Amino acid sequence: MSDHSNLAVMKRALDAFRSGDLPTLAEVLAEDVVWHVPGKSPLANDYKGQDQVFGFFGRIMELTGGTFRVESIDMLANDRGGVFVDRLRGEREGKRLDVRLLLHVLIEDGRIVEGFDHFFPEHRWDAFWA
Repeated sequence: MSDHSNLAVMKRALDAFRSGDLPTLAEVLAEDVVWHVPGKSPLANDYKGQDQVFGFFGRIMELTGGTFRVESIDMLANDRGGVFVDRLRGEREGKRLDVRLLLHVLIEDGRIVEGFDHFFPEHRWDAFWA
């Protein structure tokens, strides 16, 4: 059985994020993408448009001195979008991050139009950025 087309979009997005390939990210994220980051950390926000979303991604890398890593555990896709199951790790100011991320994405016409981050445990995500 071949991969669902949305799974291919998701894999491409993850590879581009990991390598810092902004041109490819710009191809797989809609120009008016919306990214929802929950919690009480300074990064919690609804980011709207590629500029804000890329700014959020860049801020993560900046604040962790480039130590932020995404380990893919699983990806699931259907006709509406998909879910990433990831392990996130990083270091900053003597603190270590190690949380799970369930990222639900909506995909239209081969581009991610909306992302919903869900961290577990969320309090560790918030404390890391505080």
